[in-house]
Amino acid sequence: MKTVPCAAAILAFALAAAPTEKISERDAVRIREFYRLADKIQNEVWPGWGATPAPVLLVTSTSEFLTHHPQPPEEFVDAGDGFVVRPRQFPPNLEATFPAFGPPSVIVVGTPETTASRASTPWLFVLMHEHFHQLQDRQPEFYKKVEGLGLSHGDTSGMWMLNYPFPYEKPEAVQGFLALRDLLLKALAQQDDTKFKELAGEYEKQRKAYFAQFSVDDRKYFEFELWKEGIARYTQVKCAEVAERYEPTPEFAALPDYESFAAVGGKARAATLSELHQIKLSEAKRLVVYPFGAAEGFLLDRLKPDWKKHYFEHLFTLDGFFK
Repeated sequence: MKTVPCAAAILAFALAAAPTEKISERDAVRIREFYRLADKIQNEVWPGWGATPAPVLLVTSTSEFLTHHPQPPEEFVDAGDGFVVRPRQFPPNLEATFPAFGPPSVIVVGTPETTASRASTPWLFVLMHEHFHQLQDRQPEFYKKVEGLGLSHGDTSGMWMLNYPFPYEKPEAVQGFLALRDLLLKALAQQDDTKFKELAGEYEKQRKAYFAQFSVDDRKYFEFELWKEGIARYTQVKCAEVAERYEPTPEFAALPDYESFAAVGGKARAATLSELHQIKLSEAKRLVVYPFGAAEGFLLDRLKPDWKKHYFEHLFTLDGFFK
């Protein structure tokens, strides 16, 4: 008499026999290009950036592919070509960086088709943006110092960074932001050095007055977001500009959604400044920090060219550069 295998045994056999999903060649080309691009440009944009680990978790519709992580969690299985894989857990439109498996921080990102990037070349610079967050996160006791800001109010998930109740719709905040933004854009557009310095000086005064109207916590939060996300956008733009002369691999250039690096880099700054010109604090809320902080970075490039050397000496605020 034959023994009928139990359901658990059948399932175990099926899982063992199931082939491991492989990353698509298109996605593998994109990931390899990111590491090649980063290796060539990152130290030119931020001295010493190249020493920062850059693990990436690519989220597809069904799976998550992890690469360049020193200790992949046990639930991942080898997928070949330097990748390990597990079933999808994160949303495929995610663009974020956090210590998903403990340090180091991991870039968790969907493919260009499912994220705001929409195309392969801009997507690479979103990864550079996220890679800059890895540099930020790598600073000594970074998360302990973030908690020391006293803004989380018991939220250990990090979602307070997105949901902090900043008074975006307060009339004084809205009107003051418009005036400050317009002055910042005017200073950046000024080509004459003497007039630029005059406008920059006026901007410093007006910036101080604007932030003085908020509570201590509100001011700390907005400064933190400008320091973190605004300068990450600045870095994204600078990477695109430095990469204008970058020669991609033939495999990347052959992708159907490929756009030349010269074209992407040539319009990156103008796109961010145009975004800032049109943005409204009461509607965009936290999203204003991306173009606004980036524009402050552009201003500092002219006003204090060595500011990057001191960026990590003054965590979570750019205020010290505008005095």
